[in-house]
Amino acid sequence: MPFYSYLDNTKKTCIFELFVGNSVGNRFLTKPFNINIFHRKYVEYEGNMAALKRIKTNYPGVFYINGTSVVSGKEERIYYIRYRKNNKLIEEKAGRQFQDDMTPARASIVRAQRMNGDTLSNQEKRAKIEARKKAELNRWTIERLWDEYASQRTQNENYRKDYTRYNKNILPVFGSQEPKELSPLDIDRYRVKMLKTKSPQTVKHVLSLLRRIINFGVKKGLCPPPTFFIEMPKVDNLKDDALTEAQITKLLKAADEDDHPHAGAIIKMALLTGMRRGELFKLQWSDIDFEKKFIRIRDPKGGKGQSIPLNKLTEELLLSHRRTKSPFVFPGRNGKQRTNAQKSINNIKEKAGLPKEIRPLHSLRHTFATMLANSGEVDMYTLQKLTTHKGPQMLQRYAHLRDAKLHEASSVAGNIIENLEFPGLNPEEAE
Repeated sequence: MPFYSYLDNTKKTCIFELFVGNSVGNRFLTKPFNINIFHRKYVEYEGNMAALKRIKTNYPGVFYINGTSVVSGKEERIYYIRYRKNNKLIEEKAGRQFQDDMTPARASIVRAQRMNGDTLSNQEKRAKIEARKKAELNRWTIERLWDEYASQRTQNENYRKDYTRYNKNILPVFGSQEPKELSPLDIDRYRVKMLKTKSPQTVKHVLSLLRRIINFGVKKGLCPPPTFFIEMPKVDNLKDDALTEAQITKLLKAADEDDHPHAGAIIKMALLTGMRRGELFKLQWSDIDFEKKFIRIRDPKGGKGQSIPLNKLTEELLLSHRRTKSPFVFPGRNGKQRTNAQKSINNIKEKAGLPKEIRPLHSLRHTFATMLANSGEVDMYTLQKLTTHKGPQMLQRYAHLRDAKLHEASSVAGNIIENLEFPGLNPEEAE
């Protein structure tokens, strides 16, 4: 019984027409086989056995048809099995002679396993895969939550740090788990493990990011809240790295003598404003309002745009600073945003003879805040606004300086009263 084929371009399928002749006349039995003509070189005959010759084997319920090898193009047997399961007749492919190394005996074993429920039928396998795919779509793992969380984040320096923390520390350990699958013991063990090789501050950053990812999912209704609180390691990093007056004098002198076009000005700007490293690198001339005396901070650490006052010395520094065609005040290569100045700034630091543990820009920010707190003229709320801290927690390191200044001022009043001479009363009698 010959058959012919033609191409249906509209549906990208091959239509096979089986020509059948009889004494009455000729007729065509047309049966489309849905195959992708761009990816398949052969036709799967499963489910269309009526139009093709079946060849029985010596094993019950096992037969084959002659097909074509996908690899060699030669004739190849395709084995099928037929059986009943749950009162339902099932007929499906067992495998190919060469591609799957299938034989009638092996096909018979496959048939017995599927009849006994030891293995799934082809249809059951497909249904299981489909169910798994649907289940995965409803599983909001830490990895999926991070992808959604990251897509809504501002692409700033903080994001890049979180990106590194996530990929290096969180993804390999918790990425495939849902928040509800995490346990306090999992977190405790990982915290202890990290503390063996990482500083408490680094571990805190990692666990804090994990907590933010989960909280994001809860807020967006993507996952239920965890049943426990992720505890952070205790961190004692309130070391005083503010510069002394003598160190400031040496640093400013070295900055003036340095021939780098921007490094010296960056150092002075950090000391005069308390701006962060990234904020200085992003600073553009359009951010400076010389008329209203304000500086706009781009993408601050807190996330929300803020402004700080432009004091007199900072204004003089900016007006005297060499301006280029770049929109940035301290441009990098080719006038683009600067990403680093460590080498040049460290050269100035070494010339000033500062200790190795001093991080110039970071320490100058602390120096700025320390000077204000030491003055006794600036309250903590004002200091928070000037340093653009999101909350007052980070300013607790300066609170003792303010309190000491207040005690000192209070002592002045006591000294004045102590030196007063009351009529008819001398100091000995007053005691």
